[in-house]
Amino acid sequence: MADRRFTGGWRRRTAGYGLAALLLASACSAPAAAPDATSHQVQRTLDSRAAAVLHHDERGYLDAVDPAAGTLRDAQRAEFTNLRQVPLSAWAYRVTGLTHDGARASAQVELRYRIDGYDSAPVVSNRVVELGERAGRWYVTADRPADGAAQPLWQQGPVTVLRGTHSLVLGVGQDRTLLQEIARTEDRAVPAVSAAWPGMWAGKVVVFVPASLDSMAALLGAPAASYRGIAAVTTGEAGAAGTTPADRVIVNPEAYGVLGDLGKRVVLTHETTHVATRARTSPATPMWLSEGYADWVGYRGTGRTAAQAAPELQQAVRRGELPDELPADADFGFEGGADRLARAYEGGWLACSLIAQRWGEDRLAAFYAKVGEQKHREGAVEKAMNDELGTTPREFTTLWRSYVRDRLA
Repeated sequence: MADRRFTGGWRRRTAGYGLAALLLASACSAPAAAPDATSHQVQRTLDSRAAAVLHHDERGYLDAVDPAAGTLRDAQRAEFTNLRQVPLSAWAYRVTGLTHDGARASAQVELRYRIDGYDSAPVVSNRVVELGERAGRWYVTADRPADGAAQPLWQQGPVTVLRGTHSLVLGVGQDRTLLQEIARTEDRAVPAVSAAWPGMWAGKVVVFVPASLDSMAALLGAPAASYRGIAAVTTGEAGAAGTTPADRVIVNPEAYGVLGDLGKRVVLTHETTHVATRARTSPATPMWLSEGYADWVGYRGTGRTAAQAAPELQQAVRRGELPDELPADADFGFEGGADRLARAYEGGWLACSLIAQRWGEDRLAAFYAKVGEQKHREGAVEKAMNDELGTTPREFTTLWRSYVRDRLA
């Protein structure tokens, strides 16, 4: 079906896609005073490199690179050319760990950057920077993502930047027409989300469109197989706005490209909902609620019937396999196969649809926020259901099973 899609929604992770702070202790075989001096010199090299990025100073950027490393300098020159297309308001490095042996050093570095006009909090990327000393000065000899960290978009090729009314779309290896279409779709998604979600949020989104599935996986620091068939994902971490890394919607061009217009609209509205609700989402929020709410907003106002939006769950119901419980977090993993994943999303959507229909859309949003306010998963849904819906998880599950059967049988 042209509009059939899976969306890989925002995921709560202690170290989401390599964006969490890297906690490493400094280690060095040299005397105690030496690491401090070396660390200071390395930091100074990286500070000058950061200043060059913000001032679009190619000579200054390359001045931090080992003059004898011709291949690296060529790669860094190309990266700088790509990077200068990105509108940045902040770019800084912080050395969090250092080892060195004579004229060689390896630094664990935290890179923080913000896109101008879009990021209220920085994106944090952990990197490993190798350096060499020449005539008392330290030069970069290699710069790569730390283990498990993501590759930045500008290392994948020349960056095309398109500004929408509510969006900033950055693409690599993509036709400008596609990027324009994504910007238009995202510009429809943002007001649609604002109309459904009463909470405060920035009302604008940054979208990355890499060249391929493999490139998308590199941006997420994850295996490509984890995202095959997933049209888009949102990166970020739970918590209060302004204290957690900025969100990015990352499009899988291969899966996104086979969708119809409605499917594309639902996907980007779903992901934009994750951006809007992130500050009210926490480890206490179950996946059926976070993903179900995002799908509910995505389908809101589209006129799609339950049968059209939940075909896999409908087939299960008609086989006599009415689910006993709301989808568990594990049901949203890739290990159980595409059908199980689809049924989980569809079950979460129907749960949120039930709340919106029976208690009202405002109450659904209040319930979502109440769950996210809780400090622990245990008892969070029970308290929020009692406070906002006047029911219990057991009673709600019974209502939901009847609702699923009535809508899909």
